[in-house]
Amino acid sequence: MTDTMGTGADEAPVAYDPALAVKLDDASARLAEARPFGKARHRAAVLELTRRMMASEAGLSEVYARIQSLEDAGIFTGTDWAQPDTLQAALAGRTLKFADTQTAMLEVLNHLRMLAVAKRQYFHPGIASEHAHNFLSQVVGLNLDLVFSIQDEAARLRPGGMDRVCRQLYNHLVHNIGHDEILDTLIAEIWRLLSQRPVVVDDIKAMIAQISVWLFDSGADAGTGAWGADRLISAVFGPTRLSREDPGLDIYAERIGKLDSGGLAQEASAFARAMHDTGLVSAYHGVFLRHIAADAPELIPDTLGLSSTGTDSLKCYGDLIRALIDHAIHAETAQAIYGLAQMLERGIVYMPPVAPALWRQLALKLSPSAKETIAAGFGVAHPPEVFVSAGVLSILGMPFGIGQGNNPTCQAARALSMWSYTDPDYLLQIITWAARDDEVVITFEGAPVSSRAEGAAAKLLFDVDPVSAIVVPHLDRIYAQMGALCAGRGDDMHKWVNRELHGWWVGRGMEIAVDVATGNLKDFDTFVRHFYAAYHPSYNGGQPVIHPQPAGVAMTDGMARYVGWHAISICRVALGQADEMRVYFYNPNNDSGQDWGAGVVVSTDGNGERYGESSLPIADFVSRLYLFHFDPLEQGRPGDVPTEEVQRVRDMAVESWAKDRAA
Repeated sequence: MTDTMGTGADEAPVAYDPALAVKLDDASARLAEARPFGKARHRAAVLELTRRMMASEAGLSEVYARIQSLEDAGIFTGTDWAQPDTLQAALAGRTLKFADTQTAMLEVLNHLRMLAVAKRQYFHPGIASEHAHNFLSQVVGLNLDLVFSIQDEAARLRPGGMDRVCRQLYNHLVHNIGHDEILDTLIAEIWRLLSQRPVVVDDIKAMIAQISVWLFDSGADAGTGAWGADRLISAVFGPTRLSREDPGLDIYAERIGKLDSGGLAQEASAFARAMHDTGLVSAYHGVFLRHIAADAPELIPDTLGLSSTGTDSLKCYGDLIRALIDHAIHAETAQAIYGLAQMLERGIVYMPPVAPALWRQLALKLSPSAKETIAAGFGVAHPPEVFVSAGVLSILGMPFGIGQGNNPTCQAARALSMWSYTDPDYLLQIITWAARDDEVVITFEGAPVSSRAEGAAAKLLFDVDPVSAIVVPHLDRIYAQMGALCAGRGDDMHKWVNRELHGWWVGRGMEIAVDVATGNLKDFDTFVRHFYAAYHPSYNGGQPVIHPQPAGVAMTDGMARYVGWHAISICRVALGQADEMRVYFYNPNNDSGQDWGAGVVVSTDGNGERYGESSLPIADFVSRLYLFHFDPLEQGRPGDVPTEEVQRVRDMAVESWAKDRAA
């Protein structure tokens, strides 16, 4: 492979001026001393000096060595980069390439900060090293043109010397990540994310597109090494014989129009194999499904890759499914095909309210506010109702894929997941209220709580699925109001809110590991015993989890340091593939595979997980648990839980999030 990384071959190297480092230290000191209202003026000087230094490799290294002191001085204070855990990889490249120089330089410095955190050279209280590494992996994947010096005129004309700075930056990233491993790492990261079957895959498809372009331009062989790039690229751009060279949608439509039944059957099977192999759906699949739904509906089961269960669902509700395909499935919404297939496999259309609710969804007219939201996030290639219906199919098919596409509120994402899994007709009702009426009303202890409450500001969400874009702001407002109604009760508000928000199936009993007033551990041994007695089959009479139950974990980073409270749902407790008892749970996060430190590493694949589930050995899980619900009439046998097991869990908690909370 030709090494074309770094600055362009036609660019002369820039000599490093050591005097700039002295000036930077002085400017950084002034920034640190400045009052909050004066930070912006001093920040500008620091950003200009770092830009000049980063034109050379030596200067970049000097800036990198100072990244922690620059943050301590306040370089990110009051900016969008102040909270690194909220940053989105998809926006980083656009900021580097198209923002003004000062804004782009803030993103450059954020890249350096993420690298320092990922390499554990900077222990940041706001983001774990694993999160930083995942961020950089996605950023690199979305900006391979910077990695491999694929320049265009826009890059050459970028003001302020930022093109050179960006290329120096990415050369530095690749040098630290490893040139020989960058694509292997990137492909492995994509497969790891896909194993979780997220609903939102736009960023993943963008990374695959970048890889495809680079492989084509460089002449490298996608099939060499352990990359697995060929399967990903073909799944998105050419999963079948007639689409293999990515001919374009119009040409492909002409080709399938000339096929006989045997040729259509071959295309159908190829589409289904690629979709179920990767969880990705090609735009060609959308064109093909629309064609056969109209001209050869007997091939719909093969096109969707249905088992006998899914095929029976399709046969019983054929008119509805064909109407959904005609309305919601297009090249631009092809990813919803996977959701449609999984929805049929779940058999939820047999639930009496679901089919009528889906017919209502087909006729649903959105409110002006909902139309604006969808148009802003998904464009105007089709009416907004089309995108919402496509989103409904995805969420009904993949309840545990919700929220892995940047949903910012874990409680709302968890609610959508629980309703999709347990009560899909109620979810469809919530969607109707939010999309059609621009209001959701949920009862709290007998009184209605409206999402139209005065003072409840609307939020426009991006990089989420269409349903979340419309519904999550309403759920956020309701959740906040329910919390306010619980103020002053002297206990954690989730004791009341979770059951009222999520549904009757939430256990009436609740255990919490900390004292609400002080945050210190409270009778933790009893907390552990009660969890085992409620959920561990050996101590609860073998009773499985019937409905997913809301729970709260104390999130920790790769160094086992406390990060914050986080809402999850417990799906099941069962033996894993290594015959160890594991808790399988839904984590409404961008990426559920996380290192929580001290050997507690969340698994998403390879330990018996179903798509979208995370899992941990039960002791590891309980060591990070701080709140759970249970049925107080089914408490099991807490006294039978071995004392040494309780002590082991307690030790892991005290060595991590509860380090400063133990009495």
